[in-house]
Amino acid sequence: MHFQPQGPAARTEQVAFDRHELGHILTLYGRMVAAGEWRDYGISHLSEVAVFSIFRRTAEHPIYRIEKRPRLRERQGQYAVIGMDGRILKRGHDLKTVLRVLERKLIRAVDT
Repeated sequence: MHFQPQGPAARTEQVAFDRHELGHILTLYGRMVAAGEWRDYGISHLSEVAVFSIFRRTAEHPIYRIEKRPRLRERQGQYAVIGMDGRILKRGHDLKTVLRVLERKLIRAVDT
């Protein structure tokens, strides 16, 4: 007899940002909102990737995506910032270091 799990146990595992990771992301997000650069965000937890999408306006495509892909942890790093055009702007093992590519944009936005 073969038993099939049902209910919550039947769901496939999902990749998610933990509280610490979300803290880093939301701190940067709050500063960019205050600077008038970003207006909205969305979070997706999928089977192989967690994505924090950043929007300038709600109805647009995301201008940046912050991705967490645990399968790449041992290779080039599980965190990546991806631009609107699909280019990887920064990838690495440390989320704070990867997010610095977006902080540079905050410095430029405030200085101009």
